[in-house]
Amino acid sequence: MPSFDYDIGILGGGAAGLTVAAGAAQLGAKTILIEREKALGGDCLHYGCVPSKTLIRTATVYHQLKNTEKYGLPAIGTPPVDFKDIARRIQSVISIIQEHDSPERFCKLGARVEFGVPEFIDDHSIRLNGSTVSAKMWVIATGSSPGMPPIQGVGVTSCITNKDLFSLEKLPRSMVVLGGGPIAVEMAQAFHRLGTEVTVVQRSAQILSKEDKDMADIVLNVLRSEGVTVYLNAMINHVKESGDEKEVNITYDNKVVSIKAEKILVALGREPNIYGLKLENAGVEYTSKGVTVDARLRTSRKHIYAAGDITGDNQFTHAAGYEGGVVVTNAIFHLPRKADYTYLPWCTYTEPEFSSIGMNEKSAKNAGVEYTVWKEEFKGNDRALAAGEPGGMIKLLLDNKEKPLGVQIVGLHSGEIISEWVAAMSGKVKLSSIAAAVHPYPTLAEINKKVAGALLSKKIFSDKVRKGLKFFFNLKGRACSPDKS
Repeated sequence: MPSFDYDIGILGGGAAGLTVAAGAAQLGAKTILIEREKALGGDCLHYGCVPSKTLIRTATVYHQLKNTEKYGLPAIGTPPVDFKDIARRIQSVISIIQEHDSPERFCKLGARVEFGVPEFIDDHSIRLNGSTVSAKMWVIATGSSPGMPPIQGVGVTSCITNKDLFSLEKLPRSMVVLGGGPIAVEMAQAFHRLGTEVTVVQRSAQILSKEDKDMADIVLNVLRSEGVTVYLNAMINHVKESGDEKEVNITYDNKVVSIKAEKILVALGREPNIYGLKLENAGVEYTSKGVTVDARLRTSRKHIYAAGDITGDNQFTHAAGYEGGVVVTNAIFHLPRKADYTYLPWCTYTEPEFSSIGMNEKSAKNAGVEYTVWKEEFKGNDRALAAGEPGGMIKLLLDNKEKPLGVQIVGLHSGEIISEWVAAMSGKVKLSSIAAAVHPYPTLAEINKKVAGALLSKKIFSDKVRKGLKFFFNLKGRACSPDKS
């Protein structure tokens, strides 16, 4: 039997890699974790989830200060922000979380951490910092990076991505955001609220293209009401330097439009970090979208797994963490576990937030699934009214057996509200149980109870039920009727 340096080796110290390393080491596997950057945590900690949500919170507070009259308070002056202070706050939050993702912590768990640029020699060995490291099993969890689209001028014009966004020296006077996905719309709103003049250029007919248009349009209308300029169905012709500014040339509504701004933020998708790994030496198959895996997250070499953004699907931190757990089950316990994304939730952190789980109307139609839709608006929720945030709604999709297919929520703190549906759908809880459950009043989550109860109310308060009760119990019917005169 061949001898290896480690039982399992992990390439990448993001959510997926850290999950596998912690799990495998604590279960007794000799584990090495290799990260090419200077610190563990991955894109999420340093350039994604953590800094963006920290920035969004700062922008929200500043926005509220500028709109105190909305809450019955006197107007107050709001001096311009100093982005260096914001950047320092972002870095302070990152450094606190970084302690949890430190090499010292993983060493205590039993995993060795090394930094460097790895490349496969064969399917069991890599070259790292001039040495050879072998492992019985490998996990590729190297994540993804901002994609650079084939737009004329992008390669020579000074553009920024999410990797540059949170360490800017000063707040840009103006910014053009290329793209209309989650990162694009979150940052467009946040920077506009801080004082940047923001223009969003989206190639498709709506922002948040994977979502249902009626829900995405709620977010779009808020962005526009706050002053963000949004071009939809726009073709990006080229970008170029224009003196102290950048210029984006687009075709919109059959007209050529030139937009100038201090910064161009490219937010047009992600690319897998596969290049330089020499996967071909290990016999691992991949495409431009990422490493090819089966349902158990095994690559074309069954002792080599891949998890997280590197696979090209479900590019969320929580999905990467989940996939790390699937890998541990297969690789360490040797139990055949498949990844199941049926009830994978996700959230876009605009204000209002947009959260989803399961199917939306687009995916249901594409799958040929019959469904019915039930909606409730936040303007009927007392807590939303008290908070001054009545915008948005919840949409519940039911199959022909009246079981939930999916839920989408656009509204205040919807990322928290969706968690009730995560538990309910994963646990196959009946709608009647949600409708009958006592929710504290007043809370935003009451909207879950209301939409679940809407279907039941239609059945209970029907003419058939009323006639039956009248027949058996001699009920006398209405005591009051509206004036018909």
